[in-house]
Amino acid sequence: MKIFVTGTRGIPDIPGGVEKHCQELYPLIAAKGHDVIVATRTPYVTDRIDIWQGIQLQHIFAPRMKSLEAIIHTFLAVIKARFANPDIVHIHAVGPGLMVPFARMLGLKVVITNHGPDYDRQKWGGLAKKMLRLGEYVGCRFANQVIVISKEIAGIIRKRCGRESNLIYNGVQIPDRSEKKDFLAQKGIMPDNYILALARFVPEKGLHDLLEAFKHIEGNCQLVIAGDADHATEYSRNLKRMSAENEQVILTGFITGEELNQVFSHARLFVMPSYHEGLPISLLEAMSYGLPVLVSDIPANTEINLRRERYFKCGDITELREKLLLLLEKGLPEEEMKEYRRQIAEKYNWRKIAEQTINVYEKVLQKRD
Repeated sequence: MKIFVTGTRGIPDIPGGVEKHCQELYPLIAAKGHDVIVATRTPYVTDRIDIWQGIQLQHIFAPRMKSLEAIIHTFLAVIKARFANPDIVHIHAVGPGLMVPFARMLGLKVVITNHGPDYDRQKWGGLAKKMLRLGEYVGCRFANQVIVISKEIAGIIRKRCGRESNLIYNGVQIPDRSEKKDFLAQKGIMPDNYILALARFVPEKGLHDLLEAFKHIEGNCQLVIAGDADHATEYSRNLKRMSAENEQVILTGFITGEELNQVFSHARLFVMPSYHEGLPISLLEAMSYGLPVLVSDIPANTEINLRRERYFKCGDITELREKLLLLLEKGLPEEEMKEYRRQIAEKYNWRKIAEQTINVYEKVLQKRD
């Protein structure tokens, strides 16, 4: 099969959940003998390589504008796809989903992955939310097949679009933990004595709640936040001001590879205070490192079967602070670690996910329009 992928900023090592998903998934599909082309957005590509782990990269223009970037890039990518004549065009996310009818008009067979209701994200204004809702509707109505990454999203598609979907979870690999600590030393991070959060600096990630809760935690424990904003906003600037007021808070910026491995390997507790997620890969990564976790009780997080004490009421800063103190001391019992590993092996295994995705492609090709 020849598969053309768009809806992502690109790969490799470009921050974002969809980007991480594509970076893990498509090398496995390519390794099974399929031709994979991934359309990247030029503002995010620092190294213009043409082939990566058996995947052909097509670098396509995108304006560095929050509201127009995805839709313009996907429009251009679909045109590029028409000339590439793939068996399948795979579009990721509901914003790019606006281009599904256009791709079908060009005679292309389309699979869309709905990574979550992006219109719930607090960063979007009224018009943008309406366009994202429209993208979800037309993308899932007109695609040949729909993939969702959680049961919650499957329910949304059933209700809003009147069709069934293919449930294929996000995944994670069991990592080799890093023994190195040079990046931590460079940033002034104390190994085994910090809370870790990993997120973009946008309101729906809830980092403002975490900073407020951490303000009232005494002692020398640090808070390390790995991430930044794609586009500088008043919110992201305010987060940086809040962080600068507390010397125990360390911002690393966007990090990948060995630097991220070190930060995960030596953390004491992972926290995700999000108001909105699809199925959070960073939470799965924290579990794969055997970290104790504390996450908000939004549906995307509760779908991952954690113990009740690992959840706090979303937006409740008092409960967040109390559970931070409790779980910093408790650590992760061995039986809970085994449960993490079982879930990863059974539900969040990238090799299984690659096979499930290929099965969806085959379902499209076997069905006559």
